[in-house]
Amino acid sequence: MRVSSGQLRTRPRTLSRAPPTGRARRRRVSLLDPHSAAGQVFLVQIVIVVLLVVAGIVSVMLQSAHDAVQQGRRDSLVAAQSFASSPGMVEALRSRDPTAVLQPRAEEARKRTGVDFVVVTDTKGIRLTYPYPQEIGKKFVGTIQPALEGKTVIEQAGGPPVPEGEGTAVQAVVPVTDARGTVVGLVSAGITVENVGRLWVPQLPIILGTGAAGLALAATGTTLVSRRLLRHTHGLAPLELARMYEHHDAVLHAVREGVLITAADGRLLLANDEANRLLGLPTDAPGRHVRELGLSERMTHLLISPEAVTDEVCPAEDRLLAVNKRATFPSGDQSGSVVTLRDTTELAAVSGRAEVARERLTLLYEAGTRMGTTLDVRRTAQELADVVVPRFADIVTVDLLDAVLLGREPTAEGWRHLRRAAISGNQQAMPMYPAGEVITFSPGTPQMEALQRGRGVLEADLRQAHGWQEQDPDRARRAMERGLRSLVAMPLRARNVPLGVVNFYRSTPSPAFEPEDLSFAEELAARAAVAIDNARRFAREHALAVTLQRSLLPRGQPQQDALEVAWRYLPAEAGVGGDWFDVIPLPGARVALAMGDVVGHGLHAAATMGRLRTAVHNFSTLDLPVDEVLANLDDLVVRMDNEERAEGDGEGHEGEGVTGATCLYAIYDPVTGICTMARAGHPEPVLVRPDGTVTCPGVPASAPLGLGCYPFETAEVHLGEGSRLVLYTDGLVEQRGHDIDVGLDRLRRTLSEAGMRAPEEACQAVIESLKPAHPTDDIALLVARTRRFPPSRVAEWSVPSDPAEVPSVRARCRATLRSWGLEGIAFTTELILSELATNAIRYGSPPVNVRLLYGRCLVCEVSDASSTSPRLRRATTTDEGGRGLFLVAQFAQRWGTRYTARGKVIWTEQPLSDGPSAALAHAPVDALLEQFGDATL
Repeated sequence: MRVSSGQLRTRPRTLSRAPPTGRARRRRVSLLDPHSAAGQVFLVQIVIVVLLVVAGIVSVMLQSAHDAVQQGRRDSLVAAQSFASSPGMVEALRSRDPTAVLQPRAEEARKRTGVDFVVVTDTKGIRLTYPYPQEIGKKFVGTIQPALEGKTVIEQAGGPPVPEGEGTAVQAVVPVTDARGTVVGLVSAGITVENVGRLWVPQLPIILGTGAAGLALAATGTTLVSRRLLRHTHGLAPLELARMYEHHDAVLHAVREGVLITAADGRLLLANDEANRLLGLPTDAPGRHVRELGLSERMTHLLISPEAVTDEVCPAEDRLLAVNKRATFPSGDQSGSVVTLRDTTELAAVSGRAEVARERLTLLYEAGTRMGTTLDVRRTAQELADVVVPRFADIVTVDLLDAVLLGREPTAEGWRHLRRAAISGNQQAMPMYPAGEVITFSPGTPQMEALQRGRGVLEADLRQAHGWQEQDPDRARRAMERGLRSLVAMPLRARNVPLGVVNFYRSTPSPAFEPEDLSFAEELAARAAVAIDNARRFAREHALAVTLQRSLLPRGQPQQDALEVAWRYLPAEAGVGGDWFDVIPLPGARVALAMGDVVGHGLHAAATMGRLRTAVHNFSTLDLPVDEVLANLDDLVVRMDNEERAEGDGEGHEGEGVTGATCLYAIYDPVTGICTMARAGHPEPVLVRPDGTVTCPGVPASAPLGLGCYPFETAEVHLGEGSRLVLYTDGLVEQRGHDIDVGLDRLRRTLSEAGMRAPEEACQAVIESLKPAHPTDDIALLVARTRRFPPSRVAEWSVPSDPAEVPSVRARCRATLRSWGLEGIAFTTELILSELATNAIRYGSPPVNVRLLYGRCLVCEVSDASSTSPRLRRATTTDEGGRGLFLVAQFAQRWGTRYTARGKVIWTEQPLSDGPSAALAHAPVDALLEQFGDATL
């Protein structure tokens, strides 16, 4: 290329001595010829100068107009303030005829100050003076309110004509105040904005003169540049330039190096004959994008990458090409690249060993693309074994530590016990350990030596490898009889941690391994080890996430009477996320439904989800209203976010934080049929009424969790028996390619088509209809069908606030339980109810109500109007009271207090039993006797 470029430099000098025509020299002075470069440049300069002159005139006009307005503002303000402060102004305004006094004075002031008008108005804005008397008494045009407050107003406004003209005027409005500071009138003075041209016309000759001088300089500069260009091109005419290009093209296609020129956008601009031969380019390659030429991915990346490349070897079909790449303009903005290609396969033929190197390089390249296609340890090990058979070895086995296969961190303790993870080659003809078998290697084997030394071990002749034969003499003998002759044992190490060992075997008639083969095996094992370690770490991460997710989500249906529930949870393809749901039984046969979503995937999202679900359980145990539950969750998310951010700052890295969390919480009461709901940034639930109507219950939307200090609105919805409440996360209805409203419409349509199916069937129908083929977000779905508590199993009555009424409570309780067939627990229930009623009458406030619910257990509730909650305590032997709640706690399975808008409710739950006094039989009798302090009982 250097020779060809020298020829191109000497060629124009020869032609310059005797140019074929004198046309080039004549064109040097043709500035007005639009076909010449000099003429075109000169025309462009003329246009630029004209534009600059016009811009200068316009800017002078605008500046003059601006200066005129500013001058008018100053003059009008001075005139108005001077006239307003003139002596006798206040007395004139308070006289019987202010116009008669002020009109002459205003006109005299107008003429003396040079303004266009001086107007005096009263405090209502009625003109008292004006240059034209017919305008006196009319409303003043302008803003007067600030002036009435003692301020000065300067504005542009239109108004009636004045002697000097009409149109927009710059006017100042100032107040006239008396000695006490009271505004008694207003004075406005102004100047009409016009005749601006007279300010810039004197400057017009200067601008035009400057433009003319610019044109003269442009013509002179164009002439000089044109002559200089002709000198640089040695006076070449277009014909000579075309001939020079032909010579350049001939040299370009004669060299034995491929030359490519690409544009910045990846289009191929030029390719010589050698490049077409080496890459097999189509005939229409110039002008097409590099990606459309059918090249390998590696070559395509090299051609379109902006980085410079020096002697990088890249395979192209059966060739290995040395690629060099440089920018076309390295000192300025890169507008393309020049690529040279050199066929190194010819050099390999000369050296005699380059072919082997090319095959090894090709094999390494294929290994890099074929290994690690999945994040599965066994699959990656099998890919390693398959990629080198038969081009490098006849049989390959991969033995890994069990800890690696399980995703755990490998340790040196398990080196002797390796599990065969993969095998490739003619293993049927050779007595090899099968895949999946645990192999205990002896200390003297090549495998153990490779693990201990951390580098490969070559056994060129297995007949001399005594350590390998001692591992399993019978198997070794049979293998050598069948032609096994050579071995390379290479440890698999990643991050300086051994993962296992790969064994490369050759049998006859293949040549034995040589020391040069160790470097190739080491490079191959290093690449495979990284892929296996990545798969191991992914397996560990996935196992941890799945284990955490399974431990945090509900595992079974809780026992409750209010709802028939079914759910589905589908993780995203990227891994476990932060969607969660829960069904929590509450006292009084009520049930709480919760569904939430934590933004993100992986362990962090799953752990955050578990903390929120546990918090909901705790808040539900306190029996808080739905809005208070969300408020407490919001405060928890804020504190979690602050803690994680503070921890991240303290460790020198950015904390992840809780980037977003939503929640929907609902409480359903089967006795009243009322469901109370609130949602924090969560999608609104869908309600399917018993008649099949699909609606949204209208739960108000509140801010997501973590923002803090925002109240949560609640909604109460009456649900008939058999209604279905559908809760879901946004992954069900939000998909790429369509709006969320489309997903909501599909959900409603699917629920409508499902009719009154069972919740389990409705869940399946919704998932089959709305589940995307490749979900990018978690999907959580919960369908709950409501039940109503039968009125025949609810007993409720009021109790007068008199301790003497307690026996009647016991009697009515006994009669109710007899009608329900629960005589076996009647005595225990009477004792519990009498204690609760006595406490409510003695320490509470009326009204006192009693309610019994007969469901999966017997619920006793005593309510009163007091908010004071009783506490369980251990009474001493000298106390006369304090043992009532202790008895209640011993005889009831569960008990507690919940607060309502009208007071509190003390509730207990008793398991149903047919035996007499079953609960009493299990009560700790010694503890009861100790409470009463009588050892003889």
